[in-house]
Amino acid sequence: MPKPPESALPSTTALDSPIEISEDRYDRLKLIGWWDQERLHKARVLVVGAGALGNEVIKNLALVGVGRIFVLDFDRIELSNLSRAVLFRPEHCGRPKAEVVAEMARQLNGDCQIFGYEADVTQDIGLGLIREMDVVIGCVDNREARLWVNRMCWKVGTPWIDGGIQEISGVVKTYRPPHGACYECTMTENDFRLMHLRYSCPLLKREDMQEGKVPTAPTIASMIGALQSQEALKLLHDRHVGSGVGMVFNGDANQFYQTNFPRREDCLAHETYDPIIASDFSAADTSAEQLFHWVDANCGLNAEALELDRDFLVEFRCQTCGESETVHKAAGRVAHREATCSRCGLVRLPVTTCEVSREGELAKLSLEQLGVPPFDILKVKSSSGRVLVELGGDRAKVWASGVGKRSGGVTTDGR
Repeated sequence: MPKPPESALPSTTALDSPIEISEDRYDRLKLIGWWDQERLHKARVLVVGAGALGNEVIKNLALVGVGRIFVLDFDRIELSNLSRAVLFRPEHCGRPKAEVVAEMARQLNGDCQIFGYEADVTQDIGLGLIREMDVVIGCVDNREARLWVNRMCWKVGTPWIDGGIQEISGVVKTYRPPHGACYECTMTENDFRLMHLRYSCPLLKREDMQEGKVPTAPTIASMIGALQSQEALKLLHDRHVGSGVGMVFNGDANQFYQTNFPRREDCLAHETYDPIIASDFSAADTSAEQLFHWVDANCGLNAEALELDRDFLVEFRCQTCGESETVHKAAGRVAHREATCSRCGLVRLPVTTCEVSREGELAKLSLEQLGVPPFDILKVKSSSGRVLVELGGDRAKVWASGVGKRSGGVTTDGR
């Protein structure tokens, strides 16, 4: 039997040469012409909400090697979360969502620093943290949390990407302050009405009111979470991303379209904080009185009052029997049941303020007692203007160990 010609035989070199295996886990990503892995390694991204959407977003950010990922959620894992959240396991039930997501995402990619904060975005997060983020990604399921994230991001100029899902449909909205529309620009009177239904009397949350359980499938969480992650990657690479733009997907009809939201020039959420003065103060160790003296000495102003971003509950007064009770808490931390009069059983009137006068008794309280979160940025008012002071003394604590644990508060995730 004649031998085949030499040219028909496989190359000895090709057979014997070892298969090349890249030692760079990002090798395929770097084939994208505009990809900058070093930029991603240096990036800081905050994800608000660690449920169905948050799981998908955090998974994607970890896979591409975003250097520092901050996860915020105060809720705990339930059995029903397992059908939609890719990072949760049965043994995780009862544990904090933020803690578990950070733990599982670190297993996906050890190159990433991932911090899990068991906290409420409306009460526990200071503007200093938002200011240091490259982008914030909202994976929440209620208007109140979105409104708060929007106002914080707008004040310090941090872009944010909102995601919402229901059944098999969803939407992604991107906001880049100070350009274009913000989230509050898109809210209708009915949106505000529905948001206020959570409150029985001024500013007090009804803990007995049934929370909305939004029906969603894991498929739409994957799709919307992927779009949010991709828009974030474009922002981090300085690619073109519109502001006040929504991408809407109708899963029933398989229809996808983009819309530009109109900007309301009278929108109250467009307030910006600039310039900001650094200080070594911390919320727990500094009183409003100390802050006033520091502003006098360092800013050349005669400080008159501290303007609070969160309403402060001074006391309850019963209009029926005249009973009163000093409270001294942020109103958002006080539930409806606490307003019940111990004498007559009726709901008492909450007395609130959003300003701490220099001459008032409240000035002696610590900033933390006044409802100011760590690493926040404060507005101090004087007759000649205002000054913005960052509580830099809290920075190391927030970065090292998070913002502290708490219970109760505003639901911050697609459950």
